[in-house]
Amino acid sequence: MSLKDNMDFVKEGLNSEEKFLESFVRVERIFKKYKLIIISAVVLIVLALVAMYLTSYFKEQNKIKANIVFQELLKNPNDEKALETLKSLNVNLYDIILYSQRNSKKDISINAKFFKELYAYEKAMKEQNATKLGDLSMENDFLLKEFAIFNKALILAENGKYKESKDALKLIPETSQVKDLVALLNHYLITK
Repeated sequence: MSLKDNMDFVKEGLNSEEKFLESFVRVERIFKKYKLIIISAVVLIVLALVAMYLTSYFKEQNKIKANIVFQELLKNPNDEKALETLKSLNVNLYDIILYSQRNSKKDISINAKFFKELYAYEKAMKEQNATKLGDLSMENDFLLKEFAIFNKALILAENGKYKESKDALKLIPETSQVKDLVALLNHYLITK
């Protein structure tokens, strides 16, 4: 290596060290200028991560407690303290317990949509109330919609309202699961 090559090598080394120091000084200036914002952002990120972890942990613990109380209520349905605890922990499980105990309690208030509709359906069937069955069947997402229409038609037929019964059966589509029952009732109504 010649002296000129050595000098160029040393210059390049000094230039790269100089650039490194320059960038380090720039970062240091930026950090000093925005020190409070940077530290605050890091602290907020750490706090958010801790909060998310704690939230998921407490939700999981809440689920476990609710399931334990639910199991206790299945064994002893008369435990009012456990019932109130379940209501505060998990409203959906509370509604399931209320629905399962509906025969033992006269006036229950179920909030879960599926159980509320099922309870209203059972109540309308027990009362043989064609109007309530008709109202339930008008709800678009009612699970037993076609069966409710069929039962409404059956009640109407039993009460001698044959034309209304036939009209109700027309609301049930041909692809329905109750099409065989509809055919039987229609066969009966032909003579009426």
